Amino acid sequence: MAALVRRSQNLFKKWNKHVVVSLALSRAVASKTQVGFVGLGNMGRPMAKNLLKQGYPIIATDIFPESCKELQDLGAQIVDCPAEIADKTDRIITMLPSSPNVIEVYTGANGILKKVKKGSLLIDSSTIDPAVSKEMAAATEKMGAVFMDAPVSGGVGAANTAKLTFMVGGAEEEFTAAKELLSCMGANVVYCGQVGTGQAAKICNNMLLAIGMIGTAETMNLGIRLGLDPKLLAKILNMSSGRCWSSDAYNPVPGVMEGVPSGNNYQGGFATTLMAKDLGLAQGTATDTKTPVPLGSLAHQIYRMMCARGYAGKDFSSVFQFLREEEE
Repeated sequence: MAALVRRSQNLFKKWNKHVVVSLALSRAVASKTQVGFVGLGNMGRPMAKNLLKQGYPIIATDIFPESCKELQDLGAQIVDCPAEIADKTDRIITMLPSSPNVIEVYTGANGILKKVKKGSLLIDSSTIDPAVSKEMAAATEKMGAVFMDAPVSGGVGAANTAKLTFMVGGAEEEFTAAKELLSCMGANVVYCGQVGTGQAAKICNNMLLAIGMIGTAETMNLGIRLGLDPKLLAKILNMSSGRCWSSDAYNPVPGVMEGVPSGNNYQGGFATTLMAKDLGLAQGTATDTKTPVPLGSLAHQIYRMMCARGYAGKDFSSVFQFLREEEE
């Protein structure tokens, strides 16, 4: 009799474990409801692809129809405008080039807020003015929905490999819901504070990135002029106190590293025009807060000059090439 009871207990434990696992899987599948995505450019497209890989059905749109083809071939539903997305889903991610684009996508005639459902979660991963993020959050709140800013760092390479860093601003109680989606596209998802703080962190990061890239380009150029082999110089820098991300992960000198834009005529990566835009945002916020940023100002001038000299579409590491041409 005792053996029969033990056998029954074991069977019950196995059955109970099976039910618990089944319920957990059911919840996981149920949570993977359709996600909207607006903006399928160099960053947005791989981000949306990573959501697809994680089992999230995607409904997407882009101002350029040709940008949608790859996602459509992978099974995403493509629609004509952001309002259509808002009408069909309650979780939407936007990845757009600038503040005016974000304003249009959210508040324009065919914008998200025209059809947004109450309780929807709207996550903007564009890099824009923190003040615009706050405006969009206020407009979204009036519609009974939630807006969070979640700009990214890591570039196209990290977007492709789902290793982006997300800097998130918004209501803390909504962070878990946002993190569920963002973790499919990034290795780090960091809560920064209220709406606009994600943008603040991103702007600060990119100002330092620009300054560091210019410094690396100047240093490499000087070393080459002094007769040093560029690969040897990069090796020495990266085992010394001058080491930085631009020298050891994104070197601007052609031939020093593989798999970076400098090895591909500065194609792909993070465009100079976008770096100039981000530095402009940093300058604006520095003026508003009366913060001295002399190196940031100089970096902004250099990248603006580059845009005027034909470098706008090239990766921002092309500052090395720009400095070499300035010598001639």
